[in-house]
Amino acid sequence: MGTVVVGYVSTAEGEAALERAVAEAQLRGATLVVVSSHRGGGGEDDDEERRAEARAESVRRRLEEAGVPSEVHTLVRGFEPAEDLIALAEANHAELIVIGLRRRSPVGKLILGSNAQRVLLDAPCPVLTVKA
Repeated sequence: MGTVVVGYVSTAEGEAALERAVAEAQLRGATLVVVSSHRGGGGEDDDEERRAEARAESVRRRLEEAGVPSEVHTLVRGFEPAEDLIALAEANHAELIVIGLRRRSPVGKLILGSNAQRVLLDAPCPVLTVKA
């Protein structure tokens, strides 16, 4: 059985990526690994941690209802989300990564960097990008 890895955030783009990743996992008969990565790394407050865990539990229930074998990882390790996504894709020998894209200005990409670009360039497998 293969593995599909999806980068998930609670946004319209994240929801679109999750929806498509579920469809890909079902189509491929694969396990779905959901990665919700937050830069944080020790500075997160208790309320944010509770909200993140509630979102993860909601995703777990949705995947269970969809009948998709899955793992949900909420990571707050101080890494860039792209690093976490690539590391889990490598560790799980992913056959596909799914990420959501949002439009950003060229200056925004220059100043803030681009997790999507990093995933596209460094991923160990094909990457499917979706819009909201």
